[in-house]
Amino acid sequence: MKEKITPYKDSELNKKEQVEQMFDTISGNYDGLNRIISLGTDTKWRKKVIRLVAEKNPKTILDIATGTGDLAIKFASEIESATVTGLDLSEGMLSVARKKVANKKFSERLTFVKGDSEALPFENESFDAITVSFGVRNFENLEKGLTEILRVLKTDGLFVILETSVPTKFPWKQGYYAYSKGILPIIGKLFSKDKVAYSYLSESASKFPHGEALNNILKKIGFKTVKNNPQTFGVATIYTATK
Repeated sequence: MKEKITPYKDSELNKKEQVEQMFDTISGNYDGLNRIISLGTDTKWRKKVIRLVAEKNPKTILDIATGTGDLAIKFASEIESATVTGLDLSEGMLSVARKKVANKKFSERLTFVKGDSEALPFENESFDAITVSFGVRNFENLEKGLTEILRVLKTDGLFVILETSVPTKFPWKQGYYAYSKGILPIIGKLFSKDKVAYSYLSESASKFPHGEALNNILKKIGFKTVKNNPQTFGVATIYTATK
């Protein structure tokens, strides 16, 4: 049985509660730290996700683990025919997201909802497209969360995951471990009130199943046409699947 990676090792809270607490704490500086830690490449990866979704011309989009709403906001601003819902467990992150869209023209097509990815508050087959960016590794029960996503995705709908992964080739693999285990936690400690959050994010990223391993889990749940596309030497991967 795989070890369950949690932010606070000595906490009596379950993983879901710990993740919610962690993101509430770091919500204020989350966006800036993301740009620093990824050296700006996370914006390029998100643009690819937006293109993949836009090609399907969806009318309804759900962005799970939406955080401060970056991806959901881009969907609403760039895909004018779509209504967009951003869901997250952390009210702190959602409060930042709501401030970003105040008085925006597209705000009437964008809703932010506090909710649990493993018990989605939506009817079966509600969305044409569903995305999760840097969030599936924080699910307490991965298969339960993916099953819920399959339930609320429409038949022939598109599911896209953007998640960190581990490079497999020299020297990117060695460089990844040096950066994620040595430099990333230091940056997190310098700029975040939560001194363990970015150590957890690094550790969880390195131990989360990626590539074919995650493909196989998606297929097991019932997703079809599952594909993975490594990004930037394999430090992140975009997965696509349909129902």
